[in-house]
Amino acid sequence: MVRIMRLEKIGNWRTGKLLSLALLLSLTACRSSDRASERLAEDSAAAQQVTEDVTLANITLNQADEQGQMLWRVKAQSVTYSPDNETASVINPDGELFQDGKAIYRVQAQRGTVEQNGERIRMDGAIVATDLRSGAIFKGNELSWEPKQDLLIVRNGFTGTHPQLSLTANEARLNNRQRRMELTGKVVALVRDPSLRVQAEQLIWLIDQQKVNSDRPAQIQQLRGQQTIAQARSDRSAVDLKAKVVTLTQNAQLVQQDPPLQVNSNALTWNVSNQIIDATQPVTVQQLQQRITVTADRGRMNMQQRMVDLRQNVKALGARNRSQLTTDRLLWQISTQQITAEGNVIYTQANPTINVRGPRAVGRLETKRSC
Repeated sequence: MVRIMRLEKIGNWRTGKLLSLALLLSLTACRSSDRASERLAEDSAAAQQVTEDVTLANITLNQADEQGQMLWRVKAQSVTYSPDNETASVINPDGELFQDGKAIYRVQAQRGTVEQNGERIRMDGAIVATDLRSGAIFKGNELSWEPKQDLLIVRNGFTGTHPQLSLTANEARLNNRQRRMELTGKVVALVRDPSLRVQAEQLIWLIDQQKVNSDRPAQIQQLRGQQTIAQARSDRSAVDLKAKVVTLTQNAQLVQQDPPLQVNSNALTWNVSNQIIDATQPVTVQQLQQRITVTADRGRMNMQQRMVDLRQNVKALGARNRSQLTTDRLLWQISTQQITAEGNVIYTQANPTINVRGPRAVGRLETKRSC
């Protein structure tokens, strides 16, 4: 076995092949001319065995594309070449991955493999990859980089940290040109400000746009310390990290703990900072403790002021006294249960029996009076 230790020079993909050729020439030069033909097969076999066993220590692997632009530069404790020189196995790789001649990721691992004539590099074991543009750090146990596809994959226990959020998933696929990461499998995103937990089977993180989107069912919780103070779910969702706005579409539901309110619609916009919820499509608002349900074509819920403003085809139902109110607009103060109805007001109550019509009404669903 031929082993070269402490090689303090930069090597390339064909270092093993050149070394093997040099050894082959040395071996054949030592043979006498009259025995050259009969020993040629033996020498070739010996050269092949040398190639199989060559290991280089403390080497840097460089790989460039057809235009001569760097694809990666990786230092390794040792590198061992396969018999056909199409695969190089490295120990403790530490280096940079390039795009358009510029370093975009730094990567570290316990082991690695460079294959397919430099078109792919793989690493495994204690992966640490840094996105040099955003400062995000990704960890896992497997990494694959395909420069022609602009695809960095980190899987098997993926975690990610960034100033705006932290991530966990089974797998993450990062496209640098689009600044887009797709996360799949038990995805959890913890947003730092506002404090949100997003859970889904798939999330898309648009890094430069500062958005986290999902076209799959997702659950979103607003946290205060370890306590959940509001929770939402929908079939599609988008979290704008910069604006601090959550958009929920298709079977959206938002439940507030204080005041206790449940909002359902197919289109909800939740401004988490100022606690305003807008519904641009038909909406249902329920206060389950008071057994009150209100529906309308659109509405706005201000949780800080505890005020609900519903408009167009408004219908309010009170289960306790079997009351019903229809109107064009309804202002509902949650804390006091005060209601102001404006436009085409019709109020009916079964116990006691009340029937009221007029342009405006104020009061409570239990004790309504017209003005």
